[in-house]
Amino acid sequence: MTLRNAAIEIYRDALQAVSPMSLIRGSLKIEPDRLRVQGTAYPLRRGQGIHVFGSGKAAIESAKAVEKILGDRIAGGLVVSSYEGNGLEKIETFQSSHPVPTQKSVQAADLLIHKLSALSDDDFYIYLLSGGSSSLVEKPAYPVTLNALQKTIQLLLRNAVPIEEMNVVRKHLSLVKGGKLGSAARAKGVVLVVSDVIGDGLDTIGSGPFFRDPSSYQDAQDILFRYGLWQRLPASVKALIARGLAGVVPETPKAKNANIGHHIIGNNLHLLKKAKEKAEALGLAAHIMSSRLRGEAKEAAKAIVSMGEEILGTRQPFAPPVCLLFGGETTVTVQGTGKGGRNQEMCLAALREIRGRKNILFLSAGSDGIDGNSDAAGAIIDCESHGRACALELNMEDYLSRNDSYAFFRQTGDLIITGPTGTNVMDITLLLIGKEGS
Repeated sequence: MTLRNAAIEIYRDALQAVSPMSLIRGSLKIEPDRLRVQGTAYPLRRGQGIHVFGSGKAAIESAKAVEKILGDRIAGGLVVSSYEGNGLEKIETFQSSHPVPTQKSVQAADLLIHKLSALSDDDFYIYLLSGGSSSLVEKPAYPVTLNALQKTIQLLLRNAVPIEEMNVVRKHLSLVKGGKLGSAARAKGVVLVVSDVIGDGLDTIGSGPFFRDPSSYQDAQDILFRYGLWQRLPASVKALIARGLAGVVPETPKAKNANIGHHIIGNNLHLLKKAKEKAEALGLAAHIMSSRLRGEAKEAAKAIVSMGEEILGTRQPFAPPVCLLFGGETTVTVQGTGKGGRNQEMCLAALREIRGRKNILFLSAGSDGIDGNSDAAGAIIDCESHGRACALELNMEDYLSRNDSYAFFRQTGDLIITGPTGTNVMDITLLLIGKEGS
């Protein structure tokens, strides 16, 4: 088997392991008088119905898995996703917007608030939370308008503000984030979380709609100043933060909501462990190097390739053949108007380092099947990629300067296109080093 074929098999097998169906089946069990989540029992009245809600890129597929397990115990519900749902019988779906909220996001928030607040003290619900929720469900706090919120989110995205800090700002401009959506319900519930953030912070994933928020208006303002964005903000956003700092509007909830339990059922480390198992099954020694990869995509690629160079040159710290696994989420400081995303940019930067060197392969792709503003999940490159680029007279520096990695790899045939996978546990990067002649 070639390194390229092995890498594709590892990626696809790992994706299957973090599919919502696999994650829900491994975490959820229903009994006549209780619901069990990862071994924790939540008491129910015998035969009691369970309401099911959710939001995020994994919401629809997760809801399908829950329907299979709970069956007639489902009392209805609603899930919000970025694509049109089908195949659900008892749970409604609503298609919203990502990565920037629109009026659909506000409609989604209103629907969820209405349905959650209609539950009684005796009801029980499950909320399926995954990445993408911050945009899919939104309701700006007065005096912030939707247009002002959109401009603010676009500023944060274009300036590569890390998701943890971006969500601190979002929580303080919203009526549903930072535990506020959970405050709408009197019923008891459990939130099943598919994590798309480094460190699995429950206050960060989806901007923590059901979890207490440790951050403050002061933190939000500090972040905006740190990235030089304060003076570029719409006036209504600055006005709300100023009112928060003055104590005119209340802070986000700081105390744990005793009615709500949280369980992380899938994350990036789970993806990497399954990738390691598959690599070893293919006869490759495999090592998980980090599930916390972050920083500028081009710089991360350079660091990872340098490890491969060390292995090829000195057989340290591992002898080939070997597969090094990285997970997390890098960022791209956008300077051009091209098409692509952080994974494709990583691959193009890696190709610049690897060039025509044999026995080394680099793959980077998103678990959600979507990379940046493209329809690709990522890319895969090796010395043959370099050969094709040279034959086509493609200038790597030019494409990198325009953030146009998608156009580059579309021509070389190295894009990975899966379509939306229905899950989201950040990205996976593989560095495969083969033996001489492999």
